[in-house]
Amino acid sequence: MKFLNIFILGIIVLSCNSKTDTEPQEQNTEATSEQSTLSQIHLEESQVVLGKLSDINFGESLTVTGMIDVPPKNKSVISTFIGGYIVKTPLLIGDRVSKGQLLVTLENPEYVELQQNYLELSEQLNYLKSEYNRQKTLYDENISSEKNYLKAQSQYKSNLAHFNGLKKKLQMLNLNPERVTSGNIVSTINLYAPIAGYVTKVNVSNGAFVSANDVIMEIVDTEHIHLELSVFEKDIMKVKKGQSIEFQIPEASNTIFEAEVHLVGTTIDESTRRVKVHGHVDNEEQHFIVGMYVTAKVLVTHDMGKGIPRSAVIQDDTGSYIYVLKELKGNNSYEKVKVSLGKQNENNVEILNAEGIKDKNIVIKGAKVLKVAI
Repeated sequence: MKFLNIFILGIIVLSCNSKTDTEPQEQNTEATSEQSTLSQIHLEESQVVLGKLSDINFGESLTVTGMIDVPPKNKSVISTFIGGYIVKTPLLIGDRVSKGQLLVTLENPEYVELQQNYLELSEQLNYLKSEYNRQKTLYDENISSEKNYLKAQSQYKSNLAHFNGLKKKLQMLNLNPERVTSGNIVSTINLYAPIAGYVTKVNVSNGAFVSANDVIMEIVDTEHIHLELSVFEKDIMKVKKGQSIEFQIPEASNTIFEAEVHLVGTTIDESTRRVKVHGHVDNEEQHFIVGMYVTAKVLVTHDMGKGIPRSAVIQDDTGSYIYVLKELKGNNSYEKVKVSLGKQNENNVEILNAEGIKDKNIVIKGAKVLKVAI
């Protein structure tokens, strides 16, 4: 009996210890589950974005593509009429240049030969002019023959034409003919910026040889940025001057910019069956870069209404509704409001019963996630 009592007492002690160890584990499990649920709700709340009803055009629009561009007069390709070796090229892509600023310096023995020929012809022309005047006087006094007079006249005028041609070449190479006439001959020429703008291409380096008409660099003046859009032939009759344009640069920003149709092309590209449409950008102060790809909507007709993004509307068997922020005290409280839908487009939907909620904060993103959380 003594051993039996000791055995029963041991079983009782072990049972008590087992129960004591089990209860904290169950409490920890419940606490962890509660913490996980709170974290999930916090995550869902962080996905909610609020907004308000806005005026949206639900009229017809054309979706087109195009690019950022500038007028032809705002682009300049720098090249030379006579090739040479690059001696100085101080600019890099992106540098701002002023009109008349030095861009590049070239060197070539041909520049020296051209100046020598001009100088020699200048001196020779003085003699030919004097001889022409002398022969003319003698001919007028019937002292010299008409043949000698005509010969002197021909030599003088042909050399004068050659002289004027060389003078024009020097001016095209930015060499001063008067300095050459005074004996100041140089072996280099300078190329200057014909317009103000930004350097967009530099195709040379010091010591490189460039031939005539090789593109040395390119300058673009971005002061007058515009849109160059391509519209399909079947849609071009709907596009008119003055229509509004909304465009985005998908590779760089989600911001919607505004423009206006300024010119509609009158010819169709035979390979693509598209027509060019020129649009003026409203805010040219944006940091647009020539060549950027754009997606745009030409607003053909206007039909304004109060609307919200399609993602804000939840639909079920009872109808369509949205979530409206009711109060803000620590945690957000939302009210489910039934709405009547009107016209729709790709991204937005019109709210017909907008009078009572036009100033309310509406869940425009995360409504489906919020529905689960509530």
